[in-house]
Amino acid sequence: MAPRDIVGSESGRMRVRSVFVSDIHLGTRGARSDMLLDFLGRVECDHLYLVGDVIDGWRLRKSWYWHDEFDQVIRSVLDLAQSGTKVTYIPGNHDEMFREWLGLEIAGVKLMREAVHHGADGRRFLVIHGDEFDGVIRYAKFLAYLGDWAYDTALVLNRWFNLARRKFGYPYWSLSQWLKRQVKEAVKAIDRFEVALAGEARRRGLDGVICGHIHHAEMRVVNGVMYMNDGDWVESCTALVEHDDGRFELLDWAALQRAPQRLREVMPA
Repeated sequence: MAPRDIVGSESGRMRVRSVFVSDIHLGTRGARSDMLLDFLGRVECDHLYLVGDVIDGWRLRKSWYWHDEFDQVIRSVLDLAQSGTKVTYIPGNHDEMFREWLGLEIAGVKLMREAVHHGADGRRFLVIHGDEFDGVIRYAKFLAYLGDWAYDTALVLNRWFNLARRKFGYPYWSLSQWLKRQVKEAVKAIDRFEVALAGEARRRGLDGVICGHIHHAEMRVVNGVMYMNDGDWVESCTALVEHDDGRFELLDWAALQRAPQRLREVMPA
């Protein structure tokens, strides 16, 4: 996920054609709104896709947690929309309350159930959050809520773990992501999810799929179809970007912040 050939604009921002972000989970203590604000403040694009779970309605219904940085994220998105960026918001399962507003355009942000993104090189990609293809979410929602509780516990541990690391001068490192990757069944579930999403894109005659939902950034060819997951802004802090030539790339913003020299390399002079 090393960035390369990102073109600078006159505004001093990174110039890319399209940006895809998802699983921000505003309303939770694990949301890395600080890193997302840094990223949004440095990027310039024609298209911005919010691929679900931007606001965590599940968590907010249980207990209200909100602070100014969350408002700043929303304002940053609206500023991009007002400056000419085409912003598409595809609600996920955690912000499913906004699915009642599908088809509306609010302050320049268009809400859609899914979209087809036309790449600069002519390829077409299904853009979808992906919860519809998660068997736990679709067929046993109570199990999903149980999983949500366990995941929140891991995020609490992650927060305290990183507070301790910061105290001793160490950079951010995702304990919760590491724990998840150790679970064999989770790895199997990710593979089934990727195959299912790629199969849907293939069934529709599209060249690939761009999704979120499982908090696992990935770019790979699955049965002849390009599968791309933009990751999340809770654990990995990743975004998928499309360059002006149609090439896609995953940016690991947390890794870039840990390596200032690499961050300077991707920023315009």
